[in-house]
Amino acid sequence: MAAIGARLVQKVSSTRGFARIAPHVIPALDRAVHRLTRGQVLLSAQLLPGVVLTSTGARSGLPRRTPLACLPEEGGRSWLLVGSNFGRTEHPAWTANLLAHPDASVSWKGEDIPVTARLLAGRERAVAWKTLLAFWPPYATYQARVEREIRIFRIARR
Repeated sequence: MAAIGARLVQKVSSTRGFARIAPHVIPALDRAVHRLTRGQVLLSAQLLPGVVLTSTGARSGLPRRTPLACLPEEGGRSWLLVGSNFGRTEHPAWTANLLAHPDASVSWKGEDIPVTARLLAGRERAVAWKTLLAFWPPYATYQARVEREIRIFRIARR
């Protein structure tokens, strides 16, 4: 039954309607629940592992908190973050923030962790992309919808 539920969620999350609505609803709900539970719960993490990324605004210089799905690596020493923006045409703002200011922090399972982000390219990106597609197949639909190359970051504990 869980496999059927996962496939249904993947199918729904691949639709254009979801791409229009989700960026406005899911992060707001995640931020509220995360704040109310003192960093212990992310609603979206019930489907996929998630972090709350605190980055420095590329233009404003202000802290920006963004709930994101992630793929944990090395037992929580690093994570892959995907700038899919639900298959929308523009890169998500948090990716520009990390390009401008790679030092950030994540809230992971209630722990605030200082991290450094690195944009993946070339072979390293290709290997990560293959792993990410096995982890969450809708990423392929998001990439097919846009002309830009979806950014992938590896963030690692400092």
